Amino acid sequence: MDETTGSEKPRVYRNAVILLTPSKDGLEVASARVREYLAWEQVGVSLKEQQKDGNVDVARMQTLTINLDKAKGRIPDAIRQAYCTVVTVSDKNEVQAFKINVTDEPHFTIIKNDPRSRVQDSSISAEALLPGGPYDLWREGETSRRVKDLSGSFAQLPHLPKMLKAQAIIDTLVEGCEMGAFVLRLTRPDGSARTWWYSRPDETAMNDPSLELVLSEAAELEEIVPSLIESEQLPELWKGESITVQAVIDYFNGTNVVQVERDGYTEPLPIPTASIDVIKASVTQAVESGTLWLTNGPASILAEPIPAGLLTEQALLQKSPAMIAAAEILPENLSQAWTNEEATALSIATALSQKFGQTLPWKTVSDVLSASLKARFTQLDPKSGKWPCEYPSAQGVILKVSTVSDAGGTKESGSGFAGIETSSNMLVARSELKPSEIQDLGDIMPTLLEIKNKANIPLAFRVLIELGDGQTQPDDETVQSMNLLLGDINDGFKFEK
Repeated sequence: MDETTGSEKPRVYRNAVILLTPSKDGLEVASARVREYLAWEQVGVSLKEQQKDGNVDVARMQTLTINLDKAKGRIPDAIRQAYCTVVTVSDKNEVQAFKINVTDEPHFTIIKNDPRSRVQDSSISAEALLPGGPYDLWREGETSRRVKDLSGSFAQLPHLPKMLKAQAIIDTLVEGCEMGAFVLRLTRPDGSARTWWYSRPDETAMNDPSLELVLSEAAELEEIVPSLIESEQLPELWKGESITVQAVIDYFNGTNVVQVERDGYTEPLPIPTASIDVIKASVTQAVESGTLWLTNGPASILAEPIPAGLLTEQALLQKSPAMIAAAEILPENLSQAWTNEEATALSIATALSQKFGQTLPWKTVSDVLSASLKARFTQLDPKSGKWPCEYPSAQGVILKVSTVSDAGGTKESGSGFAGIETSSNMLVARSELKPSEIQDLGDIMPTLLEIKNKANIPLAFRVLIELGDGQTQPDDETVQSMNLLLGDINDGFKFEK
């Protein structure tokens, strides 16, 4: 218990050792059972010699076999019963031996369930590993400890329970870091450091013996995961629909303590400190990735680099705007953006911002413009600039309501489809379908027709298939191959140039 290979190598992790040894009485009983079996084997040898001369009857051989089996069967149980003494270190750091009651259960289970063994196979909470916890792992005034020392303490210190799975302690530390209970820090050889808070360290960091647990009130974050700045991620950071950058800076000033819910009760959670540079770097990543929307005066930034000078303490952070429906930019819904049946990307951006009461980011506007073009609600004017484009070129992007005709000409589609005008009392469902969605439409066709017949309302299906990218006309062979297939459906159903 006290040494490994010799007196010059004392055992460090004594609390992790449990020995199962046989008792003196048990060994004697087990030895007697083995001797009994060997004696019957010797009888068997003698009887086999006599059997050669025909002097042994069948009954004697049967009796021998029965006694051999009985003797052999008694040996395993005798050995099990012999191993009934457990030797381990007590919570007072004294070597102790105690006897267990051997039953049909495995020895390991019996030892684990005996309170004198002090084996714990259940998990422990992260808070139990902190100062003030039940395990007394910290000296007064300590603010950090190496992870390997904390996890090794349970194998070294006798007043701690013997953890059945050492990895469970590491898992608890990782879970505590992910819950924000403390900070994990890894200092590099050059003096710089990596930190984790409300995040999970990678396997390389977890295997590094230099990894430390730092109490939140004494820790300084070297980085903040950008997603943490989002709404509803950190407790008490967002108190409304938006916050200023200054509010984020104040949150990480090193003196902030918030209240968090833990399994039906509330407890204080100290927030570690972070420099302004670290905070602004996190905000920048969140804005550039599109998870946060930044406004500062007339500037509105989302999913693009933040121009120099805009990321000030007064800048406002919000959730990304909800996606705007493609039909919202049509003249009937956004008339102020249209003049002489034309609109520019800039006029639409301006009109949408006025409609929603604040300057929308260019990404939100460009997304709805792209959706409208893709849905064929609008189309680019021949004199329009290239699309997509950046905001400075928005004035040159000119749109008009889509027009199509059966023979390649143009005709205002109004609320109709494929050049066929519809009554204002007729409803039209439009969508660009993927091949799998067309199959889905076929699956629900019987149900649609059943509803149509029940309501006695006309229902028509008009199909528009576009071939080509709009830049280069498809070759004749491809067109003919497809027309052969389409002609099997309907004689007039074909591509025309």
